[in-house]
Amino acid sequence: MKEDELRADLVRRLTDAGHLRTDRWRAAAEAVPRHEFLRGGFFEREPGSAPTWWRPVLPGDDTWLERCYRDDSLVTQVAGTIVPTDVRGAVCRAPTSSSTMPGLVLRMLEELRVADGHRVLEIGTGTGYSTALLCHRVGADRVTSVEVDPDVATRARVALGACGHAPELVVGDGLAGYAPSAPYDRMIASCGILEVPGDWIGQTRPGGRILATVSGWLYASELACLTVGEGIARGRFLGGRISFMLARSHQPPPLGCLPDLTSADERPTRLAAHEALDDWTARFVAQLAAPRAQHITLAGEDGRVEQVLLDVADGSWAALRQDRGRSLVRQGGPARLWDAVEEHVRRWRADGSPGLERFGITVGPGGQHITWPTKARAAPATPR
Repeated sequence: MKEDELRADLVRRLTDAGHLRTDRWRAAAEAVPRHEFLRGGFFEREPGSAPTWWRPVLPGDDTWLERCYRDDSLVTQVAGTIVPTDVRGAVCRAPTSSSTMPGLVLRMLEELRVADGHRVLEIGTGTGYSTALLCHRVGADRVTSVEVDPDVATRARVALGACGHAPELVVGDGLAGYAPSAPYDRMIASCGILEVPGDWIGQTRPGGRILATVSGWLYASELACLTVGEGIARGRFLGGRISFMLARSHQPPPLGCLPDLTSADERPTRLAAHEALDDWTARFVAQLAAPRAQHITLAGEDGRVEQVLLDVADGSWAALRQDRGRSLVRQGGPARLWDAVEEHVRRWRADGSPGLERFGITVGPGGQHITWPTKARAAPATPR
């Protein structure tokens, strides 16, 4: 199929799936050629590799154009600097930039509820595809986009220019927003964040909307939509188990050397590790209880597997294992991580285990607070 046919087919599929709901965004999707933002190629997973190896797919490869118009996220950079044209063969490094699946991009843009005349700040230019959609909708002179990686920003600028768009592109830390062009009517982020920055609220007009994915170091996340008031923003989570790569300055610190995980007494636990860590919403709740904890799996020479939570900042840890059908935990450091997780998950279950689309979020001078609906008592309002 030709590019225009592939694009039209993508628009039909996104419309049928409910991601495209309005004529103005449908027109933008029909007008913006995604493949122009993937001229540098993308990476595909090496089948069966563990850890994951990535192979480049470049223009000229038989499947490149067709795959540009699938509703898939495509990795465009690994290890902070490596792009597909740098690689011959395969590379085993972590992804650091990508082109988000078009269905999610357009769902988020629809949720942003942009109107004519609005000024929009985008956090995370990436390839520039979503930036181009915004330019088509409100005009390039009303779009500011911030990208932390200078090389990524340069490639996006070239692709946007090739499509006839010249928005305000800024290289910098998007978590600080971009005050020189504030205030904005709408703000949208294509990276995960631990908490909504106060600068975003301060740079958004009262009544404006902020759309961002709130995550954590246990990597449960959800898309939040907030309405800005005077110095405070309130909203809810939209559901869908949305996740993005965390903003680079919100990445967890290196684990370093592990503490002595045998130095504490063991006790039975009411909550097995898999009950809190394998279920997406339960893990989000656990993350609220232990917001700076990271999770690793350790396998001993005797075949015993332990699930470990570790807070690098203060050295607190919890190690969990199964023994003949029993769930056991050891804990060390100044905080009892698993005690906090147990209590939060217990309260969430007592309230009927509501889904994330029923959680609320408030951000203001007192910090970020996330709550869920309760049954006849107050749920924990957890500062982040």
